[in-house]
Amino acid sequence: MSVTEQPPPHPGPGPNPDDAAAADAAVAQLRDRISADSLTTRRDYLRIVATVSGGLAIGGVGVAAGILHRHGDSESLPEPKKVTDQLGPGQSVAFRFPGEDDRALAVRLADGSLVGYSAVCTHLACGVLWRKERGPDGELYCPCHEGVFDARTGEVTAGPPPRPLPRILLTEQADGSVWAVATARSGEQAKDALCRQFGDDHPLESASVGCPGAGRAGAPERRPT
Repeated sequence: MSVTEQPPPHPGPGPNPDDAAAADAAVAQLRDRISADSLTTRRDYLRIVATVSGGLAIGGVGVAAGILHRHGDSESLPEPKKVTDQLGPGQSVAFRFPGEDDRALAVRLADGSLVGYSAVCTHLACGVLWRKERGPDGELYCPCHEGVFDARTGEVTAGPPPRPLPRILLTEQADGSVWAVATARSGEQAKDALCRQFGDDHPLESASVGCPGAGRAGAPERRPT
């Protein structure tokens, strides 16, 4: 017999109606279960998507409304932090300040000016980068929604961001090292930011900056003559 030839089927008993009914019932039950599992999966997926989308929307509204934490919100002076040993013209460095969760960026412009900013976009909190090749000062750019900020001032020049970038106040030591010493709120002047954070705990520093009321604490009361 060749391999293509098969023996004739052995006659056996006919199909059992009860077995056929049981098989049909099992198939129907399996089909219903698969459909239920698929529906559950779709529902879970939609619920997850709705939750994530809602979270992003709430986060965006919170940032825009000033509800969530932003750079410069602290009322106390942060600990100074060394940013880098050297920073030459046309260079930038990313760092964390005032806290480890606060992204920041220091840039040395072509003319030697040293500027620092929060690296969190004021639109929806995406990361901000410095693009050196964009103009004489470059530009600060948020790729999420095409937000653009002036590298020298932090002001918004294009896109949806509603406010300037909060500033990081930097100093340069004699050895060339760059340090972050304070933060400023979006649109806040450096002197106002320092005076706010110096408070009554740093009277000498307040006086050196020229803060209103600096040096008055402990002064003898002047009586009218």
